[in-house]
Amino acid sequence: MAELRKILTLNAISARGLARLPEHYIVGGDIADPDGILVRSANMHEMDIPASVRAIARAGAGTNNIPVKKMSERGVPVFNAPGANANAVKELVIAGMLIGARNLVPALKLVEGLAGTDEDMHKATEAGKKQFAGTELPGRTIGVIGLGAIGSYIAEAAIKLGMNVIGFDPSITVDAAWRLPSQVKRAENVEDVLRMADFVTLHVPLVDATRNLINSQRIGVMRPGAVLLNFAREGVVDNAAVIEALDAGKLHAYLCDFPANILKGHAKVVALPHLGASTEEAEENCAVMVAEELADYLENGNILNSVNFPNVSMPRESAYRVAVANANVPNMVGQISSVLAAAGLNIHNMINKSKGDMAYTMVDVDNAVTDAVMQQLSAIAGVLAVRYLPAA
Repeated sequence: MAELRKILTLNAISARGLARLPEHYIVGGDIADPDGILVRSANMHEMDIPASVRAIARAGAGTNNIPVKKMSERGVPVFNAPGANANAVKELVIAGMLIGARNLVPALKLVEGLAGTDEDMHKATEAGKKQFAGTELPGRTIGVIGLGAIGSYIAEAAIKLGMNVIGFDPSITVDAAWRLPSQVKRAENVEDVLRMADFVTLHVPLVDATRNLINSQRIGVMRPGAVLLNFAREGVVDNAAVIEALDAGKLHAYLCDFPANILKGHAKVVALPHLGASTEEAEENCAVMVAEELADYLENGNILNSVNFPNVSMPRESAYRVAVANANVPNMVGQISSVLAAAGLNIHNMINKSKGDMAYTMVDVDNAVTDAVMQQLSAIAGVLAVRYLPAA
């Protein structure tokens, strides 16, 4: 009989995603001693996360709301859903680019302020519309900083709109590189993108290296009249520097998904209420992806799309599996093997991978593992968490 699993939800999670969890899972917003947590936007940094938690899955790409470092220290993987909301964000970026190019928001405000008869409104419209003359996209250049799933989607869409695309990503993966259309011109650094682009869109995580990535100095090398779009993360753009550039006429418009008091009411700013992934399709895609990741980890120990653990997957070749999360230090595999050998357990299959300071080992053995063996594995210096995963 399958072991009962308990999942705590901190936000409303798509029913389609929850349906991907096995039948022996209990799911709810008031679960004691959960095995896993499903979360979207809830801030977990001040939360007392129960010791029972074996994994956290975020139905989205960013994990800034989760104390990832603390979870790593406990041997708890944090999963996310990279690419699941890529189309939703892509469409919003394209909408933002069109809004900026055609000056649609100030034009709409003009219409909202019209008064009088229809004839009066018509005259005022004809007199005022000249100030909103915009530009068309074909032949223009868009710079994409960050070439993951979202960035590559935007590059492809922009090419179909007749635009030139230049991109930069210092840590692009092989898979992401394969996804990129061949027409994308590769830049050597951020400054190269900014110098050449009429539109600049950002798709990077918020880390120390990207905080205020777009600042006064970098805005200074941008083309006069460029449009800046930030639908990535609050904090990658220095808002004060952007306002200064807008007021000086250096930038034509700033469109983002992160409202702030300094941006509020500015005629050249369009700040949306964090709508990037706010579509039914994106929420369902994210929920499905992380529910499957969470279940596969809890049942089989496999890891896919964890921000703090390596990707590790091993088909079951026996009914008895042990999973070990440990610090990435020398001789760990040897010590694990020695404990199993001393207990008379034959290793049928083993896999070990690392990611930064974290390492993860899965071992399939030919016989059942005792509590005493599990305690010996847990006692190895550097081991953070050990789980026994017999087949149901």
